[in-house]
Amino acid sequence: MRTAAPKRPPARPYKGQSLLLALDDYVAVDIETTGLSPRYSAIIELGAVKVRGSRPRDEVSLLVNPGFDIPPAITALTGITDDMLWTAPPLADVLPYFLDFIGTDVILGHNVNFDVNFLYDKALMMGLPPLGNDFVDTMRLSRRLYPQYRHHRLSDLSERMGILPDTAHRALADCYTAAACYECMKQDMD
Repeated sequence: MRTAAPKRPPARPYKGQSLLLALDDYVAVDIETTGLSPRYSAIIELGAVKVRGSRPRDEVSLLVNPGFDIPPAITALTGITDDMLWTAPPLADVLPYFLDFIGTDVILGHNVNFDVNFLYDKALMMGLPPLGNDFVDTMRLSRRLYPQYRHHRLSDLSERMGILPDTAHRALADCYTAAACYECMKQDMD
């Protein structure tokens, strides 16, 4: 007789839900990191754009000193250099402010599950309350709305929508690009 293995509790029990909704008020969020694991990698840039009535109203952009040299591949991807981060504050000094800027708003971003998980884990590591905001992922939404397309990267989505981003793989620019794509995608939602 086989019995089902007991279910493990969720790794992030207070994490918000992924939503597929058309919202007019939200905060677009993007982070740049030194790698993929919140446990072993560091945040090097935080960006957020507060959107009210479908229009950007406020923004925050912060470089973060990780306390070590960043990998050359990350510099090649983001354009962020060690020299840029040398005088930046550590995450402990800026994360509370950044989370306060987000507040209780729904978070929007492209592949935002990565950003939310990173912020959730870093907040816990620093003794802060976990990030529990619900979120809208424009990548997930793109896959749902446009299944005929093979690729759903932010660059692909913005190109199809005629949105020219300022800079790829910089937090604030990606926030504005994701928000602009979302505003276009809302027209295709039921």
